[in-house]
Amino acid sequence: MATWRFSTTPSGAEAAYSCNAVARFIGFSRGRNGGVGSGAGGSGSRIKAKQLMLMRRWQVRPLRRSFSVRNVSSEPQQRVEDPVTEQQESLGALSPFAPDASSIASSIKYHAEFTPLFSPEKFDLPKAFFATAQSICDALIINWNATYDYYEKLNVKQAYYLSMEFLQGRALLNAVGNLGLTGAYAEALTKLGHNLENIAFQEPDAALGNGGLGRLASCFLDSLATLNYPAWGYGLRYKYGLFKQRITKDGQEEIAEDWLEMSNPWEIVRNDVTHPVKFYGNIVTGSDGKKQWIGGEDIKAIAYDVPIPGYKTKTTINLRLWSTKAASEDFDLSAFNSGEHIQAAEALYNAEKICYVLYPGDESVEGKILRLKQQYTLCSASLQDIIARFERRSGAKVKWEEFPEKVAVQMNDTHPTLCIPELMRILIDMKGLSWKEAWNITQRTMAYTNHTVLPEALEKWSLELMQKLLPRHVEIVEMIDEELIHTIVSEYGTADSDLLEKKLKQMRILENVELPAAFSDLIVKPKENPVAAPGDELEMSKEEVEVEEEEEEEEMSKEEVEEEEEEEEPGDGENESAKKGTLGKKKIPEPVPEPPKMVRMANLCVVGGHAVNGVAAIHSEIVKDEVFNDFFELWPEKFQNKTNGVTPRRWIHFCNPDLSKIITNWTDSEDWVLNTEKLAELRKFADNEDLQAQWRAAKRSNKLKAVSFLKEKTGYLVSPDAMFDIQVKRIHEYKRQLLNILGIVYWYKMMKEMSASERKEKFVPRVCIFGGKAFATYVQAKRIVKFITDVGATINHDTDIGDLLKVVFVPNYNVSVAELLIPASELSQHISTAGMEASGTSNMKFAMNGCILIGTLDGANVEIREEVGEDNFFLFGSKAHEIAELRKERAEGKFVPDPRFEEVKEFVRSGVFGPYNYDELMGSLEGNEGFGRGDYFLVGKDFPSYIECQEKVDEAYRDQQRWTRMSILNTAGSYKFSSDRTIHEYAREIWNINPVELP
Repeated sequence: MATWRFSTTPSGAEAAYSCNAVARFIGFSRGRNGGVGSGAGGSGSRIKAKQLMLMRRWQVRPLRRSFSVRNVSSEPQQRVEDPVTEQQESLGALSPFAPDASSIASSIKYHAEFTPLFSPEKFDLPKAFFATAQSICDALIINWNATYDYYEKLNVKQAYYLSMEFLQGRALLNAVGNLGLTGAYAEALTKLGHNLENIAFQEPDAALGNGGLGRLASCFLDSLATLNYPAWGYGLRYKYGLFKQRITKDGQEEIAEDWLEMSNPWEIVRNDVTHPVKFYGNIVTGSDGKKQWIGGEDIKAIAYDVPIPGYKTKTTINLRLWSTKAASEDFDLSAFNSGEHIQAAEALYNAEKICYVLYPGDESVEGKILRLKQQYTLCSASLQDIIARFERRSGAKVKWEEFPEKVAVQMNDTHPTLCIPELMRILIDMKGLSWKEAWNITQRTMAYTNHTVLPEALEKWSLELMQKLLPRHVEIVEMIDEELIHTIVSEYGTADSDLLEKKLKQMRILENVELPAAFSDLIVKPKENPVAAPGDELEMSKEEVEVEEEEEEEEMSKEEVEEEEEEEEPGDGENESAKKGTLGKKKIPEPVPEPPKMVRMANLCVVGGHAVNGVAAIHSEIVKDEVFNDFFELWPEKFQNKTNGVTPRRWIHFCNPDLSKIITNWTDSEDWVLNTEKLAELRKFADNEDLQAQWRAAKRSNKLKAVSFLKEKTGYLVSPDAMFDIQVKRIHEYKRQLLNILGIVYWYKMMKEMSASERKEKFVPRVCIFGGKAFATYVQAKRIVKFITDVGATINHDTDIGDLLKVVFVPNYNVSVAELLIPASELSQHISTAGMEASGTSNMKFAMNGCILIGTLDGANVEIREEVGEDNFFLFGSKAHEIAELRKERAEGKFVPDPRFEEVKEFVRSGVFGPYNYDELMGSLEGNEGFGRGDYFLVGKDFPSYIECQEKVDEAYRDQQRWTRMSILNTAGSYKFSSDRTIHEYAREIWNINPVELP
């Protein structure tokens, strides 16, 4: 009879279990021609140290064994003895993961029967996917545990990457690819009647992110593991993600993601790794002078671990995701039995909802509180976990001054800012350190990556809300702010009060908050003129009133006058007489409301860390010159650039196997997958006719796959002979999808005015593909989605146009969709208003796959253009240093729009694209200034340059030899944009960590 013993058994991912008869090591030997042969046929089989892999045997055997997964807990854990693991350790090596297909098939069959999530009657695709994933996890867990054990043994300095997003995509193909098992698993599944690609398609994308921020974080984890750096990722386990996007006749519709509906086979819940997280409550001072945070709302953060394997290495690092729940005793059984069911479970719901949705709407106070709870949960649980690990590794005597020598925390944007006051709280209140000691440790530990120059994205939180939710942290932030004030005063002195006031206003963490008492006399405010009492009236002559009214009207724009006239229009005779009765008397102006008191999270990040980096060369200069210029002048040594990168494993090698084979053949090895500098060797073959022919064939193969996908997802059938022109990214006004679609409208209008022969001669056939999500509360972005789909519906059904122009919006754009569309792309649009995109990473993925970019000099576009060559990048638009002056000219009424732009807007308003009223959308491009007006993102200004640049695109595409050469040079020049290069720079220049290769 089989005996089972469990260590940790997560729902849907039984990765830690034992069976008395189903697990053993199998030895494999590689033949001369690279074939794999079994070496575990019987008792005489020879097992070599570097040829071990834990696999599942289908036959039941009498030998008992156990297998346990090591967990990281706040308390030291007694080690469970495992004879097989001990045998492996004694041999001093781990699996190279090269088993034969038969053993893998046996492993998959074992999981289908003994770790089932489905009924036993059939072995269909969903069941086959889970069994396959569980089989792969067997291989991952060996190296995963060994990696952790080795780091624990060496007590090396470790980096921790905290991010609200990790946009991983599907894991199966990436895992088997990194393990070198793609061929073996494909053959095994064929034996079982399935296809590896079909199995992989069963996996939903993990809904843990939205855009470039989360995708970057996932690329970084891949590179950290591949390069053998000791590191972990920390995030939140969102049950419903951001949202799943549907496109209907009304535009975008949001529904909850269902990625966890059938569980996640890659995660292991660590029921023994939980940390308390507190909200609200009060601060009391004990008899020893220590502060205590008491009362309030208490929840628990539970760890879910996901293995991240490196490519062709044993290193497998960890992504730890936190889920939240309340203690069982918080369920009010008495209230439940009294029929108050909702009230009974209120505490449980309040805890669990923290990890329901990524970026919950924050228009309401409740939404703001939930977002702040999310951010604090990530910071508090992660830091408690990191500190517990540091204490355990330190042994009996903990030297807190060594904490920054063992721990590096990277805050990915401002979402994890609360790490700074939270680390201070733990060190001071719980570990007994002084303020000076704790502040020194915190600054040496923390580092901050800035991802935006948009003011609305530089997070600010209401001081009142934060005081209510996190009272102790506000006390600490106030003290940090006071320290900063002292530093500013010491640096700039008090002689120039105007300069000092300016510096304090720009640099303080607390905005619109009075100076602390110790500094209250620094800024002497001018005496205010006495104001008449509310009951007094200031008499003015009729002539004085009329003159003043005339002067006021001259200062107002036409739009403002119209708005004022509407506001003053009397509703009845009583109002009119009241208006006349006030003539000749000046009303006392209404008191100006006090501006809200805010906590500036970005400023706190800069002050509380030792490094601040931008994510592209131009962005880092803007950070230093504009966003944080005052801080840069004070602490220039803190500021760095770390141009983003993407992993070449997922973004060429795995998602574009046809191109990958070509690159390998022409560079004579697969070394380029780890050393992308090898891609530059393609430059010398750019004019080779054989390479060009192979290159075009690979591109067409990928386009044919995209054609089938677009038909399935949208119903539109497009021609693979047309140019594939793609813009896929988060929908935002600054990314200017509106400029793209208005350009399409312009071409469509021109086509309709031409004969069929003229159209064919003038235009290159195009398939214009859009994809991306608009935030649920971002009305203008949702209007843009609606507009794109309306334009597509009109053009795609116009028989006069046919295959000459198609417009397709791909719903629910995600990593898996990107992996299919990017290899098929020929032109990619990165057309943000210059100076507004921090970096971008999709531009790098497109360039790697031989796609030519059209774009502005913004973000990483600048560096991509330098590397691929100016002749191989289609440049248009205003420059970053010109934007401020252009907006000023617009506000002054000096901008004269191009006639073609005016024609396009009028064409849209004519109703040709349906009955929807686009006045609000078109109106945002008109006027000189004002909310929702004035074309803030300069669509009209850059429109002429854009359509003229697109004419150059058509010209180049007609010459396929020239176009293919440009495509090859884009791939060759993309070598710089590997996340491996970026991670080396972070490790060397910010984290001070070194690679640790497992023996």
